[in-house]
Amino acid sequence: MKKKNLGYKNIGLYQLLMWVSIFFFQNTNAQYLKGLTQQIDTSYTNYSAFQKTVKTHPNATRVVDTHFDFVKQKKDIVYCNYGKRKMKLDVFYDKNVKQKQIAIIIIHGGGWRSGSRRQHHPMAQKLASLGYVCFTPEYRLSTEALFPAAIYDIKAAIRWVRKNAGKYNINPNQIVSLGFSAGGEMAAFMGTTGNMPLFEGVVTNSDSQSQVNAVVDIDGTLSFVHPDGGEGDDSKSISAATYWFGYSKKENPKLWEAASPLSYVSTATPPTLFINSSVARMHAGREDYIKVLDANGVYSEVHEFENSPHSFCLFNPWFEPTVGYIDGFLKKVFKNQVD
Repeated sequence: MKKKNLGYKNIGLYQLLMWVSIFFFQNTNAQYLKGLTQQIDTSYTNYSAFQKTVKTHPNATRVVDTHFDFVKQKKDIVYCNYGKRKMKLDVFYDKNVKQKQIAIIIIHGGGWRSGSRRQHHPMAQKLASLGYVCFTPEYRLSTEALFPAAIYDIKAAIRWVRKNAGKYNINPNQIVSLGFSAGGEMAAFMGTTGNMPLFEGVVTNSDSQSQVNAVVDIDGTLSFVHPDGGEGDDSKSISAATYWFGYSKKENPKLWEAASPLSYVSTATPPTLFINSSVARMHAGREDYIKVLDANGVYSEVHEFENSPHSFCLFNPWFEPTVGYIDGFLKKVFKNQVD
């Protein structure tokens, strides 16, 4: 059986204590709470992203739901509760496959504030048709709760998937976090902070663990403080990350650093696939991240689409090759792996 990834044990004790101090002894600036509207933000949808995309890429076409006869879909499954708040996910799988399969947890984008788990139903359907079990969980957005609530949610979803591995014919040592944009950042965060107590939250499914065995980051930033990044510009309006953290980068830069996957990448980080648009700021920290992976012998791949928009993975001509890159990477990573 493959050795479990206890990533946090590879983070120095001093560094871990520093992050703890950030959370419990933050600066005296008042946290920005006006963004907690408790109202759904619908500013980012596949439709709105497409309207923006066709202005610069008129040949782009929308990807519609594909219903394969052999792919079963179960929706609105509760994976954890916070009081009366029920956190739900949807699952897609080939109902005819009997052997253990790879699980993919697909995390939607939308700046940690908007978006929906339905955003990637077409991708979940397509990947399920290729033999993967796909889960699309919701998570608390910055209109409802601030960082690290969304991190806690996805960790809970991972633990739920691992706990229910037998029910869905999943290999518990082949769980993948995949995300786009804000979801890509969180997918990478899952890969670098597996089982780290600071980011586990109120642990549900406590007899299972939150580490993942591979990461697919689709245009998700790896660092909120990298000089090449674009997060944190509040000059015209409050940035997505400022809404999520409740502090601007200037007010609490250490919190922004603590929320960056690049802060934790280590020898325990699993194999990682980067699929990127040609929007340079969305690659912030990628090369530094890969240097650490390379130094520790951790496999990675990069695929970048020339002259492509940020929302490329939602539309063709980029959707199909994106799915192809994911399929090829996972087959390579998990080839001949024994449970």
